[in-house]
Amino acid sequence: MKKVKEIHSLGGRVTKSVTTAPTDSTARKSLAAETPPPRAAKAASTSPPPSSPPHPHPGAAAAAPPRPRPAPSSEPSAGLGRGGAKIPPGRTPRFGPSIFCCRIRPDPMEASSSSSPAGPAPGPPPSIPPSGDQGVWADVSPLIAAACADLQDGELVHGENFSLFAAMSALEIMDPKMDSGIERSGYYSIDEAIEDGIAPVPLSLDRTLDIQRTLDVIDHLFSCEATWHKGHTLAQTVFTCIYLMKMERISSHAVLNSFCRILRATCNSVISVVSTARTHEEEDLFTMSFGLPLNGEGDDKCLSVLNSVEETISRQLRACKSQALSKKKTLEEFESLQDNPELEEGYCRALLCRLRFRKHFHHVVTCMRKPQGRGLDLARKHVTSCLAELSSMLKSQEFLKSQSDITSQKGDESCTTASGCRPIGFDVSLNSRLLSPAPPRAVQILAWSDAIRYFEKLLHDLDIICALSLDPVLENVLHFIAQFQKSVPDLVPRAFLQTLLVQDGKLYGRDLFCDVISRALSLPDIIGDKEFQSNEFVVQLGQLVTNLLKILCTNTAWQRRKLGKSLQDWSTISIQLELALKREFGETRNVLADENMCMRVSKQLLVWSQEHTYWIASRFLILGFELDLYSPSEYCMVYWYMHVVFIKLIEKMQLRILASNENSRRKGKKKKDHSKDSVRDTPFPSSCLLLQCYVLLSEGLSMLLAALRKESKSFQSPSIFNTEQERFMQHFDLLQKAQIPECITYYSFKEAAAQAHMADVMKYNFFKEIQKIIPSLKGSFASEPEKLAELRQIEQVAEHNRIALNIINHVGASDPKLRVSFEFTHHPHFAVAVVKRS
Repeated sequence: MKKVKEIHSLGGRVTKSVTTAPTDSTARKSLAAETPPPRAAKAASTSPPPSSPPHPHPGAAAAAPPRPRPAPSSEPSAGLGRGGAKIPPGRTPRFGPSIFCCRIRPDPMEASSSSSPAGPAPGPPPSIPPSGDQGVWADVSPLIAAACADLQDGELVHGENFSLFAAMSALEIMDPKMDSGIERSGYYSIDEAIEDGIAPVPLSLDRTLDIQRTLDVIDHLFSCEATWHKGHTLAQTVFTCIYLMKMERISSHAVLNSFCRILRATCNSVISVVSTARTHEEEDLFTMSFGLPLNGEGDDKCLSVLNSVEETISRQLRACKSQALSKKKTLEEFESLQDNPELEEGYCRALLCRLRFRKHFHHVVTCMRKPQGRGLDLARKHVTSCLAELSSMLKSQEFLKSQSDITSQKGDESCTTASGCRPIGFDVSLNSRLLSPAPPRAVQILAWSDAIRYFEKLLHDLDIICALSLDPVLENVLHFIAQFQKSVPDLVPRAFLQTLLVQDGKLYGRDLFCDVISRALSLPDIIGDKEFQSNEFVVQLGQLVTNLLKILCTNTAWQRRKLGKSLQDWSTISIQLELALKREFGETRNVLADENMCMRVSKQLLVWSQEHTYWIASRFLILGFELDLYSPSEYCMVYWYMHVVFIKLIEKMQLRILASNENSRRKGKKKKDHSKDSVRDTPFPSSCLLLQCYVLLSEGLSMLLAALRKESKSFQSPSIFNTEQERFMQHFDLLQKAQIPECITYYSFKEAAAQAHMADVMKYNFFKEIQKIIPSLKGSFASEPEKLAELRQIEQVAEHNRIALNIINHVGASDPKLRVSFEFTHHPHFAVAVVKRS
């Protein structure tokens, strides 16, 4: 089947025939049998000089008027199939890896007019641009014409560097869905759009209409900025504004000029933060500027310019208020914004809240970029001011809608301005040709109300970051990031968090990661010790901690993937530490009273690294629920694996706490009569008891699911595509490669599941044990609302599952009318059994 696409070109019509070959091997065989492989000539420059006129597509720039089709030659020529025309020396353009087969024919209308004796004479052919130092321009029209005349379906012309990978990676030209340069709607240059009057300055000769349109431009830019933050490109969002592209034109318009300048400076700062944090890998188009004017002369003074405009409008607003109170002053004494005195106060308020929001948001970005978190307190004050101005912007919507000519409609939710009017000075096709690295995408600009909600959430996320205490305790930092990620922050706040945490290879730009590790080991004596800092294992662990903080600041999908890959590094260094410890000090693992400092540090470093390895593994498993990676038939194996990992995590945490308490005893008072059973006397913190709740929940759910699978034959979904063992490896392959935990395989899971019975689940009653632990934890976490909320969720899951377990046991798991399902109604990671009878 052949698809033919036509576009108008210079003096003719270019028709592209895209053919589908039967198979790749058939096409290669046909080419190898009939045509010799072409030789790739020296690449010619494909970028037109600045003086060349704009064209619909870069590939059409060198197109020539229709020419007579050359007669097929009996001899094959280099670079062509059978019967192609010979390419003159010096004019042998190189065919790239993309598949391109086209045929040139005259336009039928032009052909009929040229055949008429009274028709006008054809114009001279367009001249080829002059050659430069970087390349030589060549007319490829005869070559393309000869190729089209000669090639059959399934054949193609390609260079020696052609490969299937190159063909799959190439962008197909002349296809509107793939080629950003073929779009013919809109304008081809900014000057053309300006000449057409799409962006007048002033926006209207009527001063009232001018201020209305200015507010519409500001609101639409506000929506464009929110859309850009969501992952679209600057070229298709903020810089669709012609006023922003040509700032020199609006120098006489004080309000619009000041707003555009500070907006451009803010965008540049945000790009700098995201590029530094490198959290944009999942939104790789975010930081691409496409050559847009992000830096302008005078942008460093944007705040002073905006403050001047704000002061002028504030003075006018005060005059309006004083006139309302007394008739002594009139508006003629001040330079009003527009001509209607009754509307002056409303427009002043609407403009002021937008300008002030822009000013405070710029301060937020600037203060949060200061090193070592020095500007966080000031940034938090500006966040509060931003939220207040957003509230004022919402209040101004009613006034602006009342002054617009558009009546309220059902589609008001999609309006990008507060007034509901369509803004002037924007064209979405202006920068579409700058998007050559990617196919064109239709960008839906966020509605103004959605943009308001986005910035409210963004500011709340930034406020949480600003409230961070900059505590150098790594455990608290990891807990903060995990809690922060629960709100699903967007790219910008995650970038700010990462740049705050990791600066110049230090935590908060202040604390060396080797000192952070020594604090985690509860060994303050070695903080700043040069020998400890230069230790090979400490240096490697410091790098792993740095990477861990960066990984935790990415989005959920990237975070899980990278955490899984980093497990291999953590597991490797733990094994190396254990081998080094055995080599130096033997098999002793218990805490001894007379052990030297080197031995004690080595042991604690090993336990600490193993604890964080299992913490990463638990995080990896939990994120699978947030990404909906597990099906109900796989819950049993997932909760079983989580139960094993949580047990190991508690074990390593208790060893670390025991070693820390031992260090405290030695530092406080040196005694010879240390208790042999110090483990029993050590009060473990509430974090261990919370982990114990997770262990009981995971074990209870896994045993309940295994018993249901065994007795009622439910939650078994055999697949024709893969077996249960293959699904086990798909989910836990990264854990298995890192041997986390050791000696845990699919057969271990099958053996544990085979021994599960409903009677055992009732006997141990894991959910009831959780309800006994939670009251003591509530007192410990009284000052931590986040952990109290977590406890309430766990308590609800345990209570509902305990009731469901009693019902299943009473009715009988083998009852055919019994229907059991699992839902995440109370906790995002631990399911609740729902029992029904059909």
